[in-house]
Amino acid sequence: MCSLSLSLSLSLFSIFPPSPLALPQVTYKWPAWLRRQTEKQRIIWGYKILFLDVLFPLSVPKIITVDADQVVRADLRELWDMDLQGAPYAYTPFCTSRKETLGYQFWRKGFWHDHLQGRPYHISALYVVDLVRFRRMAAGDTLRAVYDQLSRDPNSLSNLDQDLPNYVQHQIPIHSLPTDWLWCASWCSDDSKSSAKTIDLCNHPETKEPKLDMAKRIISGELFEESWIELDEELASMMKGIKKRKETTTGGSGAGKIMAAEEEGSVGKQEL
Repeated sequence: MCSLSLSLSLSLFSIFPPSPLALPQVTYKWPAWLRRQTEKQRIIWGYKILFLDVLFPLSVPKIITVDADQVVRADLRELWDMDLQGAPYAYTPFCTSRKETLGYQFWRKGFWHDHLQGRPYHISALYVVDLVRFRRMAAGDTLRAVYDQLSRDPNSLSNLDQDLPNYVQHQIPIHSLPTDWLWCASWCSDDSKSSAKTIDLCNHPETKEPKLDMAKRIISGELFEESWIELDEELASMMKGIKKRKETTTGGSGAGKIMAAEEEGSVGKQEL
């Protein structure tokens, strides 16, 4: 799930040639009866967790969410076929192998430590949802009810899409994925990187390293066929070519006009 501009939505179909691959989009308006978020990032977080039961057609049995700043190194089919052991969704617990950042893991003490009662605190950058099980146990109703209660306090749910499912583990169980499903340099040791199935560019609590700098440093070396820099240059060239072709073939109308309008800030975004 992600927020796509109109131009990027059109470009995706140009990047992928005609094939069985489908790139459907869905939209859903935040209901008036549920307390709204006002910051764009928190609105996106809300869509990631609050409307899973109503956002997708009933014919969709499962979904997998992967953050945009994540590199996948394994076959996600393995995640799709995984037995969630009765849980409606599965997340990866935070790593504890990078000792120098353990002190920043707030869930190891205080309120979260007491509330979790030995359960792990999971990261929301990658998760799989069994929508059939999720709907059957009315998990969406529970999440929205708890959200509506907790969001009365503007200081609660600092990381909405992550705090909420972790908070309601007593009511909605989380199946914990093996930690190699999500490696993050901030929390996981360098030694464990080679077995990582996905690599997430999560924020570092000490260095505050910018994401692009982090990508150039982490997504490189013998573990990768192409470095981040090479992939970025390849995509930038591809997008530039697509834009030029559209401008040539449309004469400034249709997709070309959409892209020009977006650059001027006159076209809104499609959410989710």
